[in-house]
Amino acid sequence: MAWRLRLAPEKTSFDFFRYQWITFGGSIALMLVAFVAWGVMGLNYGIDFKGGTTIRTESSQPVDVGAYRQTLENLPLGDVSITEVFDTSFAADQHVAMIRIAALDETASVTPEVLAEVEAALTKLDPEIRIASVESVGPKVSGELVWTSVLAVGVTSIGILLYIWMRFEWQFALGGVLALLHDVFITIGIFAVFQIKFDLTIIAALLTILGYSINDTVVVFDRLRENLLKYKTMPLRDVMNLSVNETLSRTLMTAITTLIAVGSMLVLGGDVIRGFSLAIFLGVLLGTYSSVYVAKNIVLMIGLDRGDKPRKSDKNEFASVDA
Repeated sequence: MAWRLRLAPEKTSFDFFRYQWITFGGSIALMLVAFVAWGVMGLNYGIDFKGGTTIRTESSQPVDVGAYRQTLENLPLGDVSITEVFDTSFAADQHVAMIRIAALDETASVTPEVLAEVEAALTKLDPEIRIASVESVGPKVSGELVWTSVLAVGVTSIGILLYIWMRFEWQFALGGVLALLHDVFITIGIFAVFQIKFDLTIIAALLTILGYSINDTVVVFDRLRENLLKYKTMPLRDVMNLSVNETLSRTLMTAITTLIAVGSMLVLGGDVIRGFSLAIFLGVLLGTYSSVYVAKNIVLMIGLDRGDKPRKSDKNEFASVDA
C-alpha cells in the first residue's frame, strides 16, 4: 500500500464557527488597524509613485550590485534601486544595470551636478562603465501611476464579483470580494506599519493575491453549493462546516506548496524581488485564512435562499456560538 503525505486527516469535523467572534472579529480589527496605519503613517512609496531618475549603465565588466550600492551610499541621493538587466541580444561582454534614484523634492529628478557625481563615483569603481541613458519620472506621471494602480485593483475586484455572481449567487459574490479586500488591505497595512517600500511590483503582487485567494474561495463555494443540494434539511452553518472540512486537505496542500516556493524567493531572491515576494507570502497566508474563516462567515451573516421554507434552526445562525 502506497504511503501518501497528508497535511490533514482524510475526514475532519472541525467547527470553524466555534470561535467566530475571535477569528472573524479579529479580521475586522486587523482591517481597521490597517486603515489607521495607512492613513496615519502612509506608505513608503518607491520611485514609481514618488518620481525620480533612472540611469542605464553599460560596462564590459560584470555588474556587482552590492558594490554599486555601496559606492552610491555616500552621495546625497534619495532611495536607490539597482538591478542588472539581462537580454539574449546582449554581447558576451555587455553588462547592463538600471539605477533608479527616488526624488528628494518636487523636482522629481537629480540635478546635472548630482548626476556628474554619480557618474564619477561609478567610474572610480569601474573605469569601463558609461552612462547609456538618463530618464526622469515627474510627479504628474507618478500620480497617474497611483491612480491607475488603484483602478486596476478596483476593476479586478468588480470583475471577480460579477463572475462569482453569475457562477453562484450574489451572496457568494459579496462574501468572496469582501474576503479579497480583507487580504489586500491587511497586506497594505503591514507595508505601512513597517514602512516597506511600496512600488509597482507590489501592485502586481496584490493582483496576484486577488487571483490566488479567489481561486481558493471558489473551491470552498463550489463544494458548498454541491452540499446545499445534497443536504437540503441540514442547517446552513453545518453545511458550511462540512464543506470547509471536505476541502481542507486541498486548501492546506495548495497553501503550503505555494508558501514553500514564495518563501524560497523571499529568502534567496535578493533585494530586487523581496518586497514582491513578501507581499505574495502574506497574501497566501491571508488568502487561505479568509477562505476558511471570512468568506463563508459573510455568506452566513447575509443568509441564503435555499428554495424552501426557512427553518427555525437557520435563523440567526451566525450569532449562535458553541460553548
